[in-house]
Amino acid sequence: MMGLSQIKCRLVLVVCLSLCTALSASAFVSDVVSGQRVLSERRLLQVKKPCPVNFEFQNYTIITSQCKGPNYSPKLCCSAFKEFACPFVDELNDLRNNCALTMFSYININGKYPQGLFASLCREHKEGLECPAAPPSASLSEKDNKSSGNRIICQVLSMLMLSAANLCCLCSCLYETLSMLIMFVLLPQEPNLNLHE
Repeated sequence: MMGLSQIKCRLVLVVCLSLCTALSASAFVSDVVSGQRVLSERRLLQVKKPCPVNFEFQNYTIITSQCKGPNYSPKLCCSAFKEFACPFVDELNDLRNNCALTMFSYININGKYPQGLFASLCREHKEGLECPAAPPSASLSEKDNKSSGNRIICQVLSMLMLSAANLCCLCSCLYETLSMLIMFVLLPQEPNLNLHE
């Protein structure tokens, strides 16, 4: 015969598995906010091109020398970020490649920055961060120059910030689930009263 603590433990495991299944089937906040409710199976099939820029060997001292913690100055961090990222604006705005994700990974590795730092600090316009215009060429009109990618897409920064928030929520849920499991397992077991006559 199973003890009460074993029944509690199995019940908690069933509830946790049910919650995990329900959460994985629902839309993430980032999907709903961006208005792109796409089936995850379809997204898995859409492979992105590799980034044409090799971010591994870029000079990150532009950012790391100016953007320092623990109190990150939005003015210093964002101007350094723009100075670093704006030369790659066309590649970063191309949603068919993985340049933005790769760049942020190397920025975080080199500067040991918290996830989503630049997404939360740097906001200028609805479209994103304004990069200084390249020297005008005779063949480009003002409209063509703007549409050629002089803004870093805010969606990329927002996506990274929402990913960090989702990760925090997941960690919080796991912590609470583990504490409940430990509490049920470590609760004093009721004595087994097998009385025989």
